[in-house]
Amino acid sequence: MSTDSGIDRARLHKLAERERSRFTDRHPGSARAYGKADHLFGRVPMTWMNKTAAGFPIYLATARGNRITDVDGNEFIDFALGDTGAMAGHSPDPVTTAVTRRITELGGLSTMLPTEDAAFAGAELARRFGLPAWSFALTATDANRWAIRLLRAVTGRSKILVNSYCYHGSVDESLIVVGPDGEGVSREGNVGAPVDVTETSRVAEFNDLAGLERQLAHGDVAAVLMEPALTNIGIVLPEDGYLAGVRELTRTYGTYLINDETHTFSAGPGGATAFWDLRPDVVTIGKAIGGGVPVGAYGLSAELADALTGRSDLDLIDMGGVGGTLAGNPVSMAATRATLEHVLTETAFDHMIGTASAFADGIQKIIDGYALPWSVSRLGARVEYRFANPAPRNGTESAGSADAELEDFLHVYLANRGVLLTPFHNMALMCPTTSLADVSRHHEIFDAALKELTA
Repeated sequence: MSTDSGIDRARLHKLAERERSRFTDRHPGSARAYGKADHLFGRVPMTWMNKTAAGFPIYLATARGNRITDVDGNEFIDFALGDTGAMAGHSPDPVTTAVTRRITELGGLSTMLPTEDAAFAGAELARRFGLPAWSFALTATDANRWAIRLLRAVTGRSKILVNSYCYHGSVDESLIVVGPDGEGVSREGNVGAPVDVTETSRVAEFNDLAGLERQLAHGDVAAVLMEPALTNIGIVLPEDGYLAGVRELTRTYGTYLINDETHTFSAGPGGATAFWDLRPDVVTIGKAIGGGVPVGAYGLSAELADALTGRSDLDLIDMGGVGGTLAGNPVSMAATRATLEHVLTETAFDHMIGTASAFADGIQKIIDGYALPWSVSRLGARVEYRFANPAPRNGTESAGSADAELEDFLHVYLANRGVLLTPFHNMALMCPTTSLADVSRHHEIFDAALKELTA
């Protein structure tokens, strides 16, 4: 696998400085707002918002569909879509209508009482993903945490196995990578870990069944928590037979399997689970199913649900560490029902996936035209280009192919011309209102950037 980006570094550095200067000139209002935010930790309401290629974040004024306007009046075609949180588009009408009705007409923002919207959402998730019993959280991180607790309880085993460079939110057990000796080590940047992550977790490379079996053979793994395709380190797709092999090995070693569909939901209406006909014991999901309103969920197989409810020694009602006062609240349930029923429908996914296919094909053609050693991967409505060819086959390879300076340059270059990618990597996501004209505009700017880089 080539990790040489094929770019002259001196030229890249000069162009990057020019683009950062243009960004500053175009965003004086955002710069002022950022400078005055003295009482926010890191000057932002959530520290991840400081992941910006230009030195300070763009401040939001309005957002609708796949368009964002900032406080300086600049309009953007948004391919970031809240890093998947707005895969339904910004403020889709069915969601805003349902939420407004819940808040103003019906009332009850937080009640600790169930609603019929929740029952509808659970039934629809069961239809799409094939697991019959669902429970709700406010984030996929919490859905993963609670599922982990349940599976530790039902198995009596202590460890969770994840893939190196996976993404499961801020779940403590997931912050582990494969070290030089093939064994797990704490992932760089694991801030304030409660214990050494090797005490709670095991790790294997994605697409490595032999490595997975070596770790499962210890007999202490309660569950394999995995994305059916890696996403937050760049899209890494499963090789033929890999996912079936994971399912076979987990059954052989008495280990439960959790599919985290928070990002891989882009594969289709039932995520990668339905698209690849997978049979996990648990599915976790968040972000997109609420149309932008905070929500997470986990679904259980009938066998697992029966095993848990049949355990009189498990406290699933009061202080069991599973659940939260705001989980399943009427507003998030109204938003989830509206999103699943009216926005992220099969018809919408057909459009989104078709648009993403055009995006991927166009990017590949441009890259090939400049003979760059890069690659493009697509998962349904989600597309990513990497500075490596062939495409990385696991998380460690993908991390090794990163080029932060080149990535930042492309992000700022695009932003200066009205296009946003997700700030954490080169991901472009399509929503129901993304058009082929939007794709063409991105490609026009992307081509101009490469022309300058390779001149």
